[in-house]
Amino acid sequence: MKNLKSNQTLDKVGITASVLCAIHCAFFPVLLTLLPLLGIGFLVKGWAETAMVLFSLLIAGVSILSAYKLHQNALPLVLLATGFAIIAVVHLFLPENLEPFILPFGGLSIAFAHYLNLNYKGKCSVKHHYTAQIVNRTK
Repeated sequence: MKNLKSNQTLDKVGITASVLCAIHCAFFPVLLTLLPLLGIGFLVKGWAETAMVLFSLLIAGVSILSAYKLHQNALPLVLLATGFAIIAVVHLFLPENLEPFILPFGGLSIAFAHYLNLNYKGKCSVKHHYTAQIVNRTK
């Protein structure tokens, strides 16, 4: 039960990180001009974006992959892979002027993967408990 709670916490942190990433990507052009004035221009450096993506990938990998073993629903994995694929394609192959229009979809896809994962885990624990009760009664 404790492991389920820690995975739920990881999903909540993952949702928050992914949504923040999507907001960061959507408002990047506006922030680019304002951040140096506010003294937080480091947020537009390449290392900050890389750290944010790696942090999201680490959280998502641990949370979604470990929960997949329980609920066996591949949709969160597909959404996770889609979100990171969008981010990778945009950063590696597309011009920077398209980033604010496409990158938020990657972050939101990852956030939705965490949201579904959280819901599937909640439903899964109930099913397993119910199934265990039925199996124990028939023995």
